[in-house]
Amino acid sequence: MSFALTEEQREIQQGIYKLAQERIKPRAAEIDEKGEYPFDIKDLLSEYGYIGANLPEEYGGAGLDLLTYCLIVEEVARVCASSSQIITVQELGSLPVLLSGNEEQKQRFMPDLATGKKLACFGLTEPSAGSDVKSMKTRAERDGAYYRLNGQKCFITNGNIADVYTVFAKTDKGITAFLIEKGTPGLSVGKIEKKMGIKGSPTAELFFEDCRVPEENVIAEEGQGFLVAMKTLDKTRPGIGAQALGIAQGALDVCLEYVQEREQFGRPIGSFQGIQFMLADMATQIEAARGLVYRAASALDNLGNTGKDPAMMRLASMAKVFASDVAMKVTTDAVQILGGYGYIQEFPVERMMRDAKITQIYEGTNQIQRVVISKSIM
Repeated sequence: MSFALTEEQREIQQGIYKLAQERIKPRAAEIDEKGEYPFDIKDLLSEYGYIGANLPEEYGGAGLDLLTYCLIVEEVARVCASSSQIITVQELGSLPVLLSGNEEQKQRFMPDLATGKKLACFGLTEPSAGSDVKSMKTRAERDGAYYRLNGQKCFITNGNIADVYTVFAKTDKGITAFLIEKGTPGLSVGKIEKKMGIKGSPTAELFFEDCRVPEENVIAEEGQGFLVAMKTLDKTRPGIGAQALGIAQGALDVCLEYVQEREQFGRPIGSFQGIQFMLADMATQIEAARGLVYRAASALDNLGNTGKDPAMMRLASMAKVFASDVAMKVTTDAVQILGGYGYIQEFPVERMMRDAKITQIYEGTNQIQRVVISKSIM
């Protein structure tokens, strides 16, 4: 890896690599098989400060930059994509408060989120409003010092286990972002989705029936919710790129070990040029993705929270779309290299292939990312 990391970043990278390989990797197959949220892994990541890695120290986080956060996500995803979701979703649900909330909201919510005492989720998607965010139907009507929410959300990660919900709804002034706490009357959880991959990361429906939210829980101002959401997603896309990158690297790790042990026609299959070329392409694609993800994260670090630079946003979209496409290609090739063994659960590449697919879909489909990129370059 040629990207220039600081000494501190290398130490953190080595530390999370060791923790992931020793403590998380042995749980990965079981997490996938049972399809249950791994609270033990959440506690482990919280104990070492990884769950609030890039949240400010003043609110209980580790205060690390976005690039270092990406290093952490990459190493966890390298062994277990479901476990990496613990980190990425906590960031997704927390960033609206950090980037757009007022100081009172930050003091009230961030310490528990930064330390993993409470879990967050991000409620944007609806059955008829996925990529087309502005078509959402969830409404929030003013009711004195409160807002009364009615509507439905779907595909909400952590929807059934979150303590703090960042929810977007339409008001008279436009889309508005709200902080809703677990147990608020009128908030209920619907079905838990059965998914192809990341099975240890729960995905749920949410329903709002006259759900009363106090006005002090509005993030930013009424009508600024779309900007809150886009500002958040611009920051989280390199993290999804890092997740995809980790999945791809994990699949290559398995392949490199397998091709030296598996023999056909009297010699290891790694000695055949056809396999060697596949491995060379996989490694090259991964390294290219790594460079783009790290560059995007560094660029956003330099930008900070002061504004929105189209060139930086373009990089974030490029990192997400390229790394996720690489993850899908590499994991598919990994299954092919392992042949029949790649298709069964004895080896983890079939799980990695299933996990990789979602990185092309969530937090902005790759088609939407290409729209963002094309508009920027034109």
